[in-house]
Amino acid sequence: MRILIVEDEERLADALVRGLTQKGFAADALYDGEKAFNRILVHAQDYDLIVLDLMLPGMSGTEITKAVRERNVIVPILILTAQGDTGQKVDLLLSGADDYMVKPFSFEELSARIQAILRRPAEMLPVELAAGDIRMSLSERTAQIAGKPLSLTLKEFALMEYFLRHPNEVVNREDLLAHVWDFNYDSFSNVVDVHVKNLRKKLLEKGGADILETVRGIGYRLRI
Repeated sequence: MRILIVEDEERLADALVRGLTQKGFAADALYDGEKAFNRILVHAQDYDLIVLDLMLPGMSGTEITKAVRERNVIVPILILTAQGDTGQKVDLLLSGADDYMVKPFSFEELSARIQAILRRPAEMLPVELAAGDIRMSLSERTAQIAGKPLSLTLKEFALMEYFLRHPNEVVNREDLLAHVWDFNYDSFSNVVDVHVKNLRKKLLEKGGADILETVRGIGYRLRI
């Protein structure tokens, strides 16, 4: 899953990106409200969650939230704010935010709130995924095939999750790069091919069928 961090304190934003990456997410950081607003309008479909600071140069978090909701952008938004009065919290939620956190906060609490939001987005993405013999628990970060546990790296887990959300569909490399890795990988990188190869090998080692099909010149398909 991919998260956009919008925070003008660059050290905090970069620390959040590092922490979320260690948790298995792909994460980008922006430090300006207006740039973030433009990114969200163009690339909203590339993100599963936006963590948005309230006080930003260019546009405030509240302005961004109201503006994107008016344009029917439904990606969940978690607001970071240094102000904790009840009236402002109510205003944030009424403007379209899904949750908020008051600074300072612990990274573990932020991570828990992100997990909670991602269990209840507008499209109600399930926390348990299954296709054929493959089962995944997103809340427990576990996977198995035909009842046998699969030991996956963070990126392999994210890849498998994306494939399970799009079974029998041809998924191109650009989509995988956008949802599992950072934008600084270009479309000619072989990072996707290497990780898919390793994922396929692990599936076969557990006795699974060769269900990860390479679609030449395009990408991959999970055949179920």
